Amino acid sequence: MSLEAELKIGLGGGCHWCTEAVFQALAGVSSVEQGFIRSEPPEDAWSEAVIATFDPSVLPLESLVEIHLRTHSSTSRHKMRGKYRSAIYVYDAGTGVKVGRTLRALQPQFEDPLVTCVLTLAGFKPSDERFRNYYAKGPERPFCKTYIDPKLTLLRKQYGKVLKETAAAAE
Repeated sequence: MSLEAELKIGLGGGCHWCTEAVFQALAGVSSVEQGFIRSEPPEDAWSEAVIATFDPSVLPLESLVEIHLRTHSSTSRHKMRGKYRSAIYVYDAGTGVKVGRTLRALQPQFEDPLVTCVLTLAGFKPSDERFRNYYAKGPERPFCKTYIDPKLTLLRKQYGKVLKETAAAAE
């Protein structure tokens, strides 16, 4: 790790099994905690998410945000948004400002408006142990083949330079 401190950020938008697998594949991410997250009212209902700890000198915050937007339905207000809130949860206002600036800069690359919110992280509950590292424990499962593999394929094609070596080699 560099002299720059690692950062923690919450990422929600889709199934936390999917989000966990995506961020575990990225170089610069040292840990991914899968679970349920909430913010302050009115966004205080628990929603599936992960907390990623990363080194911004290896994986810049802007790249992490872009990958998050590209690997879930960040422009859709679909009916599962309560369970799968599209959000980036921050621990401090300074990071929130940077994330907001990044979202505005990336918006022109999307045909529809982004629904992803920047929220204060107010609480986190880890998933039951049996569900953590879901993809790593069973990549052959039908759920993994149907929902996670396409996201990892997208990462290899569009973001190969920021993948961990083992993830980049896996096909």
